[in-house]
Amino acid sequence: MMNEKWLKWAVARHFRQKGFTVNMRGVRVGNAIIDGEVIGDKWRMALEIKSGHDDVIRGVGQLFEALAHGYSSGTLVLSLRRAKQLNPGLFNVGSIVALGVDSKAQIHQVYP
Repeated sequence: MMNEKWLKWAVARHFRQKGFTVNMRGVRVGNAIIDGEVIGDKWRMALEIKSGHDDVIRGVGQLFEALAHGYSSGTLVLSLRRAKQLNPGLFNVGSIVALGVDSKAQIHQVYP
């Protein structure tokens, strides 16, 4: 099972290799704290990392809180196996994406 520290490392490496600025320290957005953010030229993406038996619904709520406070999009990062088990209907609303991390630390966009 992948731990949160490993998932954070994998997703930060992925976005840094693409040339983006990545902050993996907790960021307060309203009543929530997201796990990190990716910053582009004119946009910011909130990152919420969920490993093991973490509450995915709470993570989605934190991402919606970030969207309400000015983030362009939100990304839920999970293990690839766990990401494929999610209900795809959740990702038809808003600007939330699910990324799965496989055992080789490669990132896969699962939804949408």
